[in-house]
Amino acid sequence: MGRVEAIFQDLRGSGRKALMPFICAGHPRPNATAEILRALDKAGASIVEVGFPFSDPVADGPIIAAAMHESIRNGCTPGAVLDEVRAVRGELSLGLIAMISVSILHKLASASDPRQVANAFAQAGFDGFIFPDLPLEESENWRAAAAEAGLTASLLISPSTPPERAQQIARACTGFVYVLARAGITGESGAMPDLSGRIGELRRVTDLPLAVGFGVSSPEHVRHVVTSADAAIVGSALVRRLSEVSPTESAAQVAGDFCRKLCSGLTEARV
Repeated sequence: MGRVEAIFQDLRGSGRKALMPFICAGHPRPNATAEILRALDKAGASIVEVGFPFSDPVADGPIIAAAMHESIRNGCTPGAVLDEVRAVRGELSLGLIAMISVSILHKLASASDPRQVANAFAQAGFDGFIFPDLPLEESENWRAAAAEAGLTASLLISPSTPPERAQQIARACTGFVYVLARAGITGESGAMPDLSGRIGELRRVTDLPLAVGFGVSSPEHVRHVVTSADAAIVGSALVRRLSEVSPTESAAQVAGDFCRKLCSGLTEARV
């Protein structure tokens, strides 16, 4: 059993749900990733998604896209992200998931192959992948490489995904299934839609934890999400706050404070 599976098993055993923050590696300043991960770990995050900066993030809204572009301008590379995660992994108890575009993966694999790439992520301390733009039909090699390296592999299910295809995607995932709360791109939102129908459908075809993201922005949103799902994913709301950090402020403290606030939405969601 890998770290992600163990985390969800422990949470389920004690009737708890998970907060899964998303951060953009190398943002808001170079070499900030390690300190932010430490802060999120102490603040109660169960698993953190580490976004690998990409020049054309197809699923991300303006907040995360701007953070990625800034990170790239500041010299952040996939290798630098792996190095920083490797350096801090031993201090963390939370799970680490690489959210990475298939374009980056193909570029990395051009010099080796998917298995070597997956092994490099595992050796750096990652526990799994989210493939946000990898179609199910093209995912077999990367899912197999992840499994061989002991990593989970999650694909996305949107509100517009037909039920039969959603079932196929859910069955292809390992670790957890990423369920989009709404269609479109990432970004903060004012209200959460009713998720019970989609979550109920997926419960009938998979025993994997269901993690909901896209638009989750507040403790109230977290509470709403985890009444039916196993985890709430918060991205843009955290990235925006980190984007607003002044040169004299601690990005880690801002991340930790907001994470603790979001975790308050979990306290009334015990089952």
